[in-house]
Amino acid sequence: MSFFLVNYNSKRVSMKIAGKILLIFSVLIFTGTTMASPALSEGIKVGIILPLTGKLAEFGEIEKNSFLMAVEEINSAGGVYGKKISLVIEDTAGISRVGCLAVKKLIEQDEVVVIGGGFSSSVTWAASAIAEKQKVPFLINTASADKITEMGRKFVFRLNPPASEHLKTLASFMTKAVRVKSVAILHENTPLGNYGSKKFNKLCKKIGVRVVMKEGYEPGIIDFHPLLLKVEVKKPDLVYIISHIKDASLLLQQARELSLRPKLFLGHGAGFGLPAFRKLAGEVSEYLYSSSLWTFSIPYPGAKGFYERYNAKYDAPTGYHGAEAYAAMYVIWDALKRARSFKHEDMRDALSETDIMTVFGPVKFVSYGRKTQQNSLPAYLFQWINGKLETVWPREVATEKYVYPLPE
Repeated sequence: MSFFLVNYNSKRVSMKIAGKILLIFSVLIFTGTTMASPALSEGIKVGIILPLTGKLAEFGEIEKNSFLMAVEEINSAGGVYGKKISLVIEDTAGISRVGCLAVKKLIEQDEVVVIGGGFSSSVTWAASAIAEKQKVPFLINTASADKITEMGRKFVFRLNPPASEHLKTLASFMTKAVRVKSVAILHENTPLGNYGSKKFNKLCKKIGVRVVMKEGYEPGIIDFHPLLLKVEVKKPDLVYIISHIKDASLLLQQARELSLRPKLFLGHGAGFGLPAFRKLAGEVSEYLYSSSLWTFSIPYPGAKGFYERYNAKYDAPTGYHGAEAYAAMYVIWDALKRARSFKHEDMRDALSETDIMTVFGPVKFVSYGRKTQQNSLPAYLFQWINGKLETVWPREVATEKYVYPLPE
């Protein structure tokens, strides 16, 4: 399933005859043999792969909306030197084989200049191998498996932080700011919950924090009292919750009923930073911490404005997934404007020289450790304070001083 938007624009030039000849000659050199290609005659084609059906469709829809919103703004501002950008959006259904076929179609049939998107790591890992083999630049904005940028691929770039770095900011906060000594991990018995609990448990061991309890529960249960009574006996400094926000809201409400007051509660996942969670949990969400990649309270230029425009346009809030896609489109636009031509090699070179600020934060592709062409960004720690979601760590981007320990 694909979505194809084509736009046209014309540019009038007034100059002396010699200048006109020089301009025409320059354009011919710039475009070379690509002048007659569909990628240019029908607008500058940019391919996007996202899961628009299947279990990840909700997130794919958010990213699709964000890409489209960015392109609409870019084209309204004149596109790329007067030429409009056209998106060809392909559905991966969250399946690797489908994702690979989508990338092949974008390259061989649609003749796109560059590919963006990339949500699930398994799909993106397979799809990026095809883009690399065919030497077509692929800017990934969500898939987080470390190995994606550890293969030395020259046409693969990643805007978002890799998975191994998502907890670095939380580790910094736990050791430098509040000095957490003990933790209880409560997680839903799902792949996300099990993986997240193992990952956080490993981090705690690394930074010298005792894990006094690590226990799972079935999603959708309505009585957390037995589990919370076990937590009360252990008296941890931190209760780390990996859960859907509906279950987490109920868990926090029942913790309040039992007067369970650790020094802090922390919710793992993007949903804890959305207004929907605050509405669902009410007052028990006050002072809850959450670690995520982005929220509208981060003091990056345009972050709050993007959030408000998205909310107004689609009548729904967005989180970091939308910000990643929106920022990725502006990175692609920036590269298109700087590229020597729209040939794949020149686009690759332009992407490699990216150095801009976006609503998702600064974007500059660098190499470090085993990573290549990876943007380096921290995750952020947020806290609900007086009913507002505030950025509290790292300190240099904080919008409010964190509240610790939890008030009695």
